[in-house]
Amino acid sequence: MIKIDVFVKDKNWKKYISNPAKYLKDKVKFINSSILFNKKYINFSILLAGNKEIKMLNNKFRKKNKTTNILSFPFYKRNEIKKKIKNEDRIYLGDIILNFYKIKKKARKNEFEKEFNKLWIHGFLHLLGYQHDTNKDFYKMRKLENRIFKQTEKTKC
Repeated sequence: MIKIDVFVKDKNWKKYISNPAKYLKDKVKFINSSILFNKKYINFSILLAGNKEIKMLNNKFRKKNKTTNILSFPFYKRNEIKKKIKNEDRIYLGDIILNFYKIKKKARKNEFEKEFNKLWIHGFLHLLGYQHDTNKDFYKMRKLENRIFKQTEKTKC
């Protein structure tokens, strides 16, 4: 079972997603049913922030003094996470920070939730050790992102 701890730092989020914790709980139903997480307790956090918070975190942890759309902070290294999922029943994956203003800017009219879903799924896969440094890794990650995204879009909140 996947549990997401949701923290809302920028009040503008609630104009588009009134109850982010419930919204995400409904969206992870497909992922919860996957064989990979069968009988596992998976936890991670999402901070719904704005430009100020994400810029500060990007500067502090990545030494990039600029805003971005998403930051992912995996708790485990890429080569450790698969072993953890295989051998342990309880796993904390890490943290994701999403920038309201970048999502809103990129989203077409009435498609805020769609952009939000694409980004949190992308961050979730980073927490699971997926990367996109090479073309091969990029396509592998993109394929899985699209599969999860399509399933979450079937879930109405």
